[in-house]
Amino acid sequence: MKLCHWSDLPDGASRGFDPAGHGQDTVIVVRQGLRLHAYANVCPHDGVPMAWRKDRYLNTAGDRIVCAAHGALFDIVTGVCTLGPCLGDALTPVPLVLQANGDVHLANPKK
Repeated sequence: MKLCHWSDLPDGASRGFDPAGHGQDTVIVVRQGLRLHAYANVCPHDGVPMAWRKDRYLNTAGDRIVCAAHGALFDIVTGVCTLGPCLGDALTPVPLVLQANGDVHLANPKK
């Protein structure tokens, strides 16, 4: 399932997606240079969505994912909580596939 094109996500940006069409973003994608990191949009502390505003998943420094509900900080590369009430817990990774034409897709789950 296509989420976006590579060029739609600038370096250092984050964006939420609603691939199932439920009216709420369920996937977070963060671009760092040539790498994309994707996670389920659910805080491991209390199960709430992470953004404080549409597509705003990063702290002001842009070096951590932040949960708006309680300020927990998560490492962008690993998804591990580095500060907050869920310290040591991690976001759930979402596998992506980058197509040769630059389209970013959710990876097909193994059956």
